[in-house]
This record gives sequence, C-alpha cells and structure tokens, in this order.
Amino acid sequence: MKHLSRLLIPVLALALLLCACGKKNTYIPEPLETEDNAAFDPYAYENRYDIADKLFEKQSGVDYGTVVKDLTYDSTVAGDKKQCNVLLPAGYDESKSYPVMYVVHGFGSSHNSQIDDDSYLTLLYGNMLHDGLTVPMILVNMDMYTDKLADKDDKSDEELRFIYDKAVEEIHVDLMPFIERTYPVMTDREHTAVAGMSEGGAKSLCIGFTWLDEFGYIAAFAPDTGVIPTEFHKGTFWNTPFMEAFPRPTADNTPLYLYMAVGSDDPYNVDATLYYSDVLTGMGVKNQTDLVEGYEHNPTFWRQCFYNFLTKVFK
Repeated sequence: MKHLSRLLIPVLALALLLCACGKKNTYIPEPLETEDNAAFDPYAYENRYDIADKLFEKQSGVDYGTVVKDLTYDSTVAGDKKQCNVLLPAGYDESKSYPVMYVVHGFGSSHNSQIDDDSYLTLLYGNMLHDGLTVPMILVNMDMYTDKLADKDDKSDEELRFIYDKAVEEIHVDLMPFIERTYPVMTDREHTAVAGMSEGGAKSLCIGFTWLDEFGYIAAFAPDTGVIPTEFHKGTFWNTPFMEAFPRPTADNTPLYLYMAVGSDDPYNVDATLYYSDVLTGMGVKNQTDLVEGYEHNPTFWRQCFYNFLTKVFK
C-alpha cells in the first residue's frame, strides 16, 4: 500500500484507508476537476505522493515569477526588524488581488528555506501554475525567529523553541498587516492559508487555530509535539504545549481544508501527527491526514505535501 489516507469525518469519525496508484515519483498530475456547477470539495480527492520529479525541477519556457528576498519590516513582537521572502506569481499584476499563503520553515531554518531562487517550492509552484494545477497566489516565507536578531546565533535549541512560539502572535500583529500594506492580497479567511513542516508544521497548527477567523486553509507536514499536551517526548522542551487544547471552531470559522501528513519512516513525529488528527476528529473537526509509506522527515516528503496542498487551496 502506497499510503494510508485518513479522511476524518465529523460525527461518524470514519477513517478511510486509501491506496495511491503508480510507482513513486512517476505520476504526471492533471488539474483536479469537478462536475459542472459543483462546488470544489478538497476532501473528495485522495492526496498523491508519487509526483514526478520533473515537477520539482526547473523547466525551459516556464515563468517562475519573482522572488523578493529579505524584505524587511518592523516587528513589535520581536522588538526588532524581521525579514521574509515573498514569491510573486508569473504574470503578477499589482492592480489585481491575490490569495496569500504563509509558509513556516522547520527548526533552525529561516525565511529563505522554502522560497528562494530555484528552491523546491519556488520551482514547484511555478511548474504547477504553468500547468494549470494551482491558482495565482502570493506566497510568503516567514521567519519564526521572533526576538533580537543580533542574539540569534547564541540561542540554544530550547531557547529557539520558545522564541518560535512568539511567531504565532507576530504573524497576526506584524507580518500580515505588513504584507497587506505592501501587496494586493485578499484579507478574508477564504483566501488566506498557512502551511509548514516539522516545527513549522506545529506552528502552522498553532497559527491556524489561534486565528481561525483569518486562516481558512491549514496544513502541517509531520508537525512536532508542543501544540497541545501529549505523552510524546515527555520531560523535554519539545513536550511543552503552546495551547491547552485546540479551540473548537464555529460554523463560521471552521477550516475550509485542514491537511496533515507524515511519513511512515519519520523518526520523530508519526505519533504526534496522528494524535492531533484523532483529537481534532473527536472534536468533530474535519481533517485529511495521511500516513505515507516509505517517506522520512525531509524535503523529499515536504515537496510532495506542498503539491497536494497547492492543488486544493483557493479553489
């Protein structure tokens, strides 16, 4: 079985075990389609983890948009200036309005990790947009480090863990208003997404559920412990929860699409990912969570996950 997909449905709490077809990294995707006049339902489609490598590579004749690097803004939460990288889509027109996806890096990385010249997410998004597999949007690679920048290199892993927690407030207080002043992004939750991997996946869940009125789409790829109380990594700073429980969404702010995934060979976060899914399902919060055979805790997996999320957001 290529992967186990847990499409978790409120009330019934029924897990569907699905099997992806095809050999790993050979599938050439086509745009997701619905019946005429039917509303797009992201939960109706099985996620794929066998996307051909060419989709993550630079292709001739493809416009990959514009990467704006090291964009500096004032962060009141950090008490210092912070930076982010922004990817403007091919054909960008400042007279138009665009959906926006905030991308959250993993532990020890930065705002350059996913969006940079020829980075995997820059190439993937450009190829997908060129092939009609996703929609025009602005992507923002945030930096979770939310403290005095001059002290960054002196921080221990434990200090970084709690400094990263401050990014949950900072994205709402400082980064989002800055992006909204600088670029023509839509500000409603139906056009705002957050996605991250590892520690960034944990923070994406924290961000999305702290600001449910602002984020309609939430994705976490192999999220770390530390979102809500768990039994995993007890006695370490990884176990300290950001929130005591997931807040219960209302009919008006329930996620439009909540996606989590973890590789079966991930040495860190299989248990935490599935636990978050079970807790949310028990609350009646719909989510699509995949345990994917053969993948580990690395960008080879993250890029497959980003493909799935990009096919479903803002449709």
